[in-house]
Amino acid sequence: MAAARKRRVSAARRRRQQRFKIGAIAGSVGVVVLVASWNVIWPYLVGALVLGGVTAGGWWLWHTDRFIRSGDRQWRHDEAVKAGHRTLAEVDAMTGTEFEDFVVDLCRRDGCIDVRRVGGSHDNGADVLGVLPDGRSMVIQCKRYTPKSKIPSREVRDLLGARVHFKADVAIFVATTYFSGPAEKFATENDILAVHRDHLGLWNNGASLLSLGTVNGMGQGDRRHRERWKETYE
Repeated sequence: MAAARKRRVSAARRRRQQRFKIGAIAGSVGVVVLVASWNVIWPYLVGALVLGGVTAGGWWLWHTDRFIRSGDRQWRHDEAVKAGHRTLAEVDAMTGTEFEDFVVDLCRRDGCIDVRRVGGSHDNGADVLGVLPDGRSMVIQCKRYTPKSKIPSREVRDLLGARVHFKADVAIFVATTYFSGPAEKFATENDILAVHRDHLGLWNNGASLLSLGTVNGMGQGDRRHRERWKETYE
């Protein structure tokens, strides 16, 4: 029995030795293959690492540039608001031409381009023409009336005709006072931006021209507001 056990142990030892040899040969072959293929692989590996680094660096630069530009735009906007700010009392004291120039400056402040004053005796119902920041053309009618006056609906209708005449995408009526009820209704029904006195104050204080569209036709103050307005201007 001892001899049989010895033979079994010897057979097991030989099998282990064979497996070790096979593993060693396989490992050696793997090393040889890896070494042989490294010359082919390493350019792609290095290229992938470089590409990843360039992409990450480019994203960081783009993100930083956007952050800086955004801050710069905000700073420029704030400075433009400060430089062009006028109280409504100062606006009320302007002439009609000065008010049109004031509106032109506000449009340019908000990024409108090709803005020019065209008001005059033959203005065809337009005082200012230009292009909004989103690319739409605009025609503007400016009325510097006393605060206690009201814009009648016929003047808003004239602006609708001007929009057709100049083939403008957007019509804007800017006034230093308020619109009559029918005038405001006509403006909203015909997609005309009616910038009354309150909206003009918002625009003058830094709100963008495009943002005024979200409050177009939403009324011109409550009863208490109208009472204070009458006490001040009547």
